[in-house]
Parts: sequence; structure tokens; C-alpha cells
Amino acid sequence: MFSFKASSSIAILFFLHLSIGNVTAQDDLLDLIEDEVTTEYTTASFKTNRVINLHSLENTAAGVMDFKISHRFGQLNGGFYDLFGLDNATLRLGFDFGLTDNIVVGVGRSSLEKTYDMFSKIKLLRQSTGKKNMPITLAMFNSVAVQTLRDSDPDRKTPFTGRLFYTHQLIVGRKFSETFTLQLSPTLVHRNLTQTAAEKNTVWAVGIGTRYKLSKRVAINGEYIYVGPDQLRPGFRNSLSIGFDIETGGHVFQLHFTNSNSMIEKGFITETNGNWLDGDIHFGFNISRVFTL
Repeated sequence: MFSFKASSSIAILFFLHLSIGNVTAQDDLLDLIEDEVTTEYTTASFKTNRVINLHSLENTAAGVMDFKISHRFGQLNGGFYDLFGLDNATLRLGFDFGLTDNIVVGVGRSSLEKTYDMFSKIKLLRQSTGKKNMPITLAMFNSVAVQTLRDSDPDRKTPFTGRLFYTHQLIVGRKFSETFTLQLSPTLVHRNLTQTAAEKNTVWAVGIGTRYKLSKRVAINGEYIYVGPDQLRPGFRNSLSIGFDIETGGHVFQLHFTNSNSMIEKGFITETNGNWLDGDIHFGFNISRVFTL
């Protein structure tokens, strides 16, 4: 027969066992809840917010200024006389600023046709896993550009509205693995004024961009932009580009070859005239340097 003291000890041990078990069960439940509320967003689909010419799935982070220097040299088939294009460089200087992680705005100035441009890019969906499972990233890009070249004929003034160009684009893509990313960019470019009546003011096109990671700091990128038929003058071609991204600390160098001379949408989508088979290829580079403000 148990004594009262022994019975009390057993009761206390039983109570402690229930309490510890209850605490453990609560901890397990909290772990499950924490696991359920975690959403992992995909990052580094591309090394910068450009593929080559096209805007990529990536945005400049909130509070970060991305200073871009972009060069396109002349065509390689210019030969030694033009130092294989080095004598005929065009330049764009740009500033991209992240208002939030999902919204970026930017301005730039190109030496080609002395063009100024500004843009916004908003992420509508972000690829993610966990509580929020989203298989793709979707962004909306809009830009306006103004060409400021002086009129060749002083008696025929181009109205300001005739110098304006607009671009509207959706960017949809997916990072399929740590090494491979693919995106599509259906696009509308509107030109207030065209050189001939046979050209369309509003041009539709579809761009495709891809990235394959070769190492921790090096990736190969490619892009092709298909322009719908019967919209441009004869002689214009689809833009095709291939290049390498090289990351070095705070810089990303993009080295590439392209048949497009322009570095803004209205140019490389509607004004590309180089033929890769004829050697009408421009060597170029983008340098990206980010600053936290």
C-alpha cells in the first residue's frame, strides 16, 4: 500500500510529464505554423535589371541607385580603317532608382539622336515558393523617349510631339534552376511620327531573353526580338544579341555582340538594320554600379 507521500510524488511527476508534453506539442505546432507562413521569393534570375538590351525580370532594390554606362561601338565589318568599330561609339548614361523592391524608375540620355528617356517598371507577381507559391515573375514596363536632334532643314520644323516615342511592355519569366532563366517580353512601341506613310505608328513585337549561369560570377545571356510583319520599312531586321555578364564586387560588366546600335526600346526594336551574316555586328558593354542612398 502506497503512502500519501509516495502518491503525492507520483502525482507531481505525472503532472510534470503532461506539462512537458503539452509544451512540446505547442512548440511543434508553432514550428508548423512558422513553416506555413514562410514565403521564399526567387532572386538573381539575372545578374542585373537588363538582359542585354531588354529589361530583365530583376529590379533595382529599394533605396538603391544603379548607375549604368552603356557603349555600342560601330560595326565590326568596318575593318581596320574604323578599328573594327571603335571609331564610331555611341553612349548612354542612365540612372535607375528603386522606390521599393517592386517599383523602379529611371532616366537616361543617349548620344544616338541625342535622345532622353525615362521609364518605370513595376513587378506585379514575384516567383516564390512556400506559403505563397507563384511559378512566374510578371512585370509591367513603360517608357517615353524624346529625340532632340536639330532639324536638318530649318524651314521644316519637327513638332515636339513628333519627337516622342512610347513603349509598353510586359515581362514574364521564370528561373527554372540556379543556372537557367527564361523570359518573354510582348511589346508595343508607338512612334508619333514615322519617316514614311507605309510604316506603322504602333509596332508590336515579342522579345525572348535567357540566361545560363556558367560559374558563381559569370553568366551567358542571349536575346532575340521578333517584330511582326509589314510594320517597318524594308531593310530593318530583328534584333539578335549574345553576351556575358561578369560580376566583380559592386560592379557587373556586360560584354556583348549585337546587330542593334540603339540602347533604348524605340531604337533596338524598330530601327535595327544590321545583318549578322554580313558582319553588321556591334561590340558593346554595359557597366552597372550600385549605390545605397
